[in-house]
Amino acid sequence: MKKIILFLLISSISFAQNANRKFESYKVVKNTLEIKTSDGVYYIKPYSDKIIETTFLPTGENLISNSHAVILTPEKVAFKIKQTQNELVFSTNGISVSIVKSPFQISYLYKNKELISEKNGYVQREKATISKEQPKETLEFNLDASEALYGAGARALGMNRRGNRLELYNQADYGYGTHSKKMNFSIPLVLSSKIYAVHFDNGAIGWLDLDSKKDNTLVYETISGRKTYQVIAGNSWADLTSNYTSLTGKQPLVPRWALGNFSSRFGYHSQDEVAKTIDKYIKDEIPVDAIILDLYWFGKTVQGTMGNLDWDKDNFSDPKKMITDLNSKGVKTILITEPFILTTSSKWQEAVDKKVLATDQAGNPFKYDFYFGNTGLVDVFKPEGKTWFWNIYKNLINQGVGGWWGDLGEPEVFPSATFTAQGPADEVHNIYGHNWAKMIRDGYKTDFPTVRPFILMRAGYSGSQNYGMIPWSGDVSRSWEGLQSQPEIALQMGMQGMAYMHSDLGGFAGDYFDNELYVRWLQYGVFQPVYRPHAQEDVPSEPVYKDIVTKAKVKKQIELRYQMLPYNYTLAFENNNKGLPLMRPLFFEEPTNEKLLNSCDSYLWGNDFLVTPITKAGVTSTSIYFPKNSNWYDFYTGAKQEAGTTANIAVSADNIPVFVRGGAFIPMIKTIQNTTKYSLANFDLHFYYDEKATSSTGKLYNDDGVTPNDFEKGAYEILDFSSNSTNKLITVKINTVTGKSFISEDKNITFLVHNIAGKPSKVTVNGVNVDFKTNGNNLEIPVVLKKGLDNEIKIQL
Repeated sequence: MKKIILFLLISSISFAQNANRKFESYKVVKNTLEIKTSDGVYYIKPYSDKIIETTFLPTGENLISNSHAVILTPEKVAFKIKQTQNELVFSTNGISVSIVKSPFQISYLYKNKELISEKNGYVQREKATISKEQPKETLEFNLDASEALYGAGARALGMNRRGNRLELYNQADYGYGTHSKKMNFSIPLVLSSKIYAVHFDNGAIGWLDLDSKKDNTLVYETISGRKTYQVIAGNSWADLTSNYTSLTGKQPLVPRWALGNFSSRFGYHSQDEVAKTIDKYIKDEIPVDAIILDLYWFGKTVQGTMGNLDWDKDNFSDPKKMITDLNSKGVKTILITEPFILTTSSKWQEAVDKKVLATDQAGNPFKYDFYFGNTGLVDVFKPEGKTWFWNIYKNLINQGVGGWWGDLGEPEVFPSATFTAQGPADEVHNIYGHNWAKMIRDGYKTDFPTVRPFILMRAGYSGSQNYGMIPWSGDVSRSWEGLQSQPEIALQMGMQGMAYMHSDLGGFAGDYFDNELYVRWLQYGVFQPVYRPHAQEDVPSEPVYKDIVTKAKVKKQIELRYQMLPYNYTLAFENNNKGLPLMRPLFFEEPTNEKLLNSCDSYLWGNDFLVTPITKAGVTSTSIYFPKNSNWYDFYTGAKQEAGTTANIAVSADNIPVFVRGGAFIPMIKTIQNTTKYSLANFDLHFYYDEKATSSTGKLYNDDGVTPNDFEKGAYEILDFSSNSTNKLITVKINTVTGKSFISEDKNITFLVHNIAGKPSKVTVNGVNVDFKTNGNNLEIPVVLKKGLDNEIKIQL
């Protein structure tokens, strides 16, 4: 401890905080350390041994206790305070805070290792310099020279975002490609390669400066609001993301159909067009689970009709019948909605009369022009606004609508002079989409408590995953450049809690026609969160409208997506349960490998797939690094790649390179037309035997796929898989854990063991010899899993 204190003392001399800030006294109130200084008070409060919150309250200001992001209730964390002549150390079993009294300095440590320290801490800039470009309040920190930085929401900048000053202002970037500095999600969160994070708990607009001046400084800049941040530590990347999502909320488990294929375009003009499109999927035997209706459902034209929020009866004459027919085919109907009510829309006067719109300073509805017309904006912060807006959704859900697409929720145009019940536009701009999603989530909880909501939205804030928001990456260009940025955006957002970030598969903006690009994008789509081809009308996004060759290639990819439903649904459960991203950077696997800190060419899909998207035209081979903790096996050919090596891999036109971890268990089903046909009565369990993986585990999660909180209610089953291997014997166990409210069924499992050289001498299931088949290096064993019973499979080599 003496060495730590000496190190911190030296640090504080090198990086002294605001020279005018003087330590005066301290006290402990309940679970909070209060430090009085010459210009304000610090409140330091632990949420757990891995999360601590610091608030600075300048003299003369009132404490703002409301957080728009944090849902965690602070635990009664055991802590100690040790005081020396010039230092106070506030320590839990994990995180410690050192407060050097003179010169004043605050530093954060985890398990005695320094994470970060305040540099100037809170500073109020001189009024002469205040502007949107240079907000008046800052929080300033010291960085290590070597650490890579991630976060700040959705951007296309390269994985390591250090060196950028990034605006915290949700804004669409139409037709972006390889680079986008400002997009729809501005999250005030910074993650470090030292495996800690800092979350700035303030919804107002501002900036994050990730050492743009190259002086080892992190600066949070804001126009107003809370001077509050949480420092979050972790023992691994998985632990860090779990801790952050404990703080801001875990994503509810999505309905199983959300992992299927979507039919979507801008847009379907009529009821007849909707029916004919889905009938083509069924005729071509291409799986599909939902169809998304863009803005033509409420208007014949793009401009002038937004805000009608009701069916255009000329083109959708019997929407209830249409939805009923689609539901009978196992296809959900999803409608686009926007929060803009145009003055030309059928609901304008009603919105004005009921006072549900954001206002000007005088309290009148604030009207302004944007692309779609002259408009007002629903005030989702106002009780009357929420009630009015939700009742529109409620009416449509009662007609059978299965999910929602919330568009333009940055909001796309939101003048600073606008006022809401929560405050002026710039204070609530970044939390608008966040609260819109919360409104829908809360409405379902009250009025449709047995339904898992589907809430697809383009803009949000820290913790939007807690409201079930499914984000997408905006209006990406339909180009190779657009595809190239997608893995980075999805990986970054997964680390920031938003694990379902995905793209308009095939690209959205522009009339660029390239079947190779389309196929590569949809091949990538199999191994990312939501499978949703979508585009402008110039080039069809749906595979059913492609040529025979392209359709056949993509059909195989969609079939694979459905075959992987048991694995993917288990990933969704792990995300809900632990906050783990579905897509994970390779540095999750090797956190100390500096070569991987800026890498997103390959990534992990869950724990067990290594995926390398092909993002350039005409590629016939690509270099792939295979993480060192496992050997890896080609998903399509079975070819082995040694752990910790880099190899040049031949690339097929039929699929992107995908490898499976040695020792992995991969549950799969046969292709189904949609998830209403999903069943585990018969499924395949693939085991990738590897001599290096002498023991391994896996799991398969199952519930009804539709009811909220099945796991919490005990309405689930989990199949746990484990292996122990020697050079002469493989022992595999399948154990079933059943919740108190779940009735398990018998299961016929085809157990497929890969990479077995030579025919086994004997295979037993629960001690009884069974017949088996061999196919090259693969072994096929029938297993009947009786409900409530466990199985043990032994393979003698």
